Amino acid sequence: MSAVELFTDGACLGNPGPGGWAALLRHGRHERELSGGEADTTNNRMELLAVISGLEALRKHCTVALTTDSQYVMKGVQEWMPRWIAKGWRTAGGDPVKNRDLWERLNAALVGHQTQWHWVRGHDGHAENERVDKLARSAAETVRDAALEAR
Repeated sequence: MSAVELFTDGACLGNPGPGGWAALLRHGRHERELSGGEADTTNNRMELLAVISGLEALRKHCTVALTTDSQYVMKGVQEWMPRWIAKGWRTAGGDPVKNRDLWERLNAALVGHQTQWHWVRGHDGHAENERVDKLARSAAETVRDAALEAR
């Protein structure tokens, strides 16, 4: 099974507000950057979309070393999601899971991959995390600027 590195980040200018996400895929010496944004979103949604977009870009099942600064996404997958699924996408308190649409999409995107999760502290000098942070912020600024021009 092929090994791929995936680095992800999300950003939001206000929360909610214009947001951006970014993913960096690396396989050997080959790299691919992905990014996008939404006009009215949250930081958590952008963090989720970064991981989803990176995984959905993979053409084959592979081993994925996934590095994120999002405890929300990492704990969501490793700790919370199995319980949410068992409870019909409800939290321990019985409330509907927030961002269920993206959690379901992420759950599907993980199928077939052997994913190793790595957490890094954001804005702490990790080269790839800084790179995807910059791309995510740039995507959020592009969305914000487009919305301002449309007014």
